Amino acid sequence: MDYGKFKYENAQKAREARRNQTNVIIKEMKLRPKIDAHDYETKKGHVVRFLKAGDKVKITIMFRGREQHRPELGFRLLQRLAEDVDDLGFVESSPKQDGRNMIMVLGPHKKKAEAKLEVRAAKAERAAERDAEREAEHAERTATAPTAPQDKKPRRRSENIDLDM
Repeated sequence: MDYGKFKYENAQKAREARRNQTNVIIKEMKLRPKIDAHDYETKKGHVVRFLKAGDKVKITIMFRGREQHRPELGFRLLQRLAEDVDDLGFVESSPKQDGRNMIMVLGPHKKKAEAKLEVRAAKAERAAERDAEREAEHAERTATAPTAPQDKKPRRRSENIDLDM
């Protein structure tokens, strides 16, 4: 085997490996210790969406003023969030105080590539359902459409003018 062929095959393998690799993105979600229930649910929904997409999520709790003296509030909030999304991800790094912020990283249970395949499959399924609905609606419309009488001759342009005007 000649050296040129060897280099070419290695280059092709490397190219294929690059095509199949996925880079995991770290998404960040910022919270405050005194977050309202609805706001918490919204932020939790974003975290769930990120984990379903196969991304890691860095959750930061920002403390201000007097809140800095009560880090246990932030710790409890992070623990509650970790329990709420336990079925989608796991705690990669436990909550740590870092100056004014407390940080925790959640990782997804499934890999990015698997998550992408699931998202594509779900999207294709929704598109198929939409097409089926359109077809059914179209069939219903054409079945109940009134038919015009065939014995009538078509009007000419000059006959379409309304004489009462």
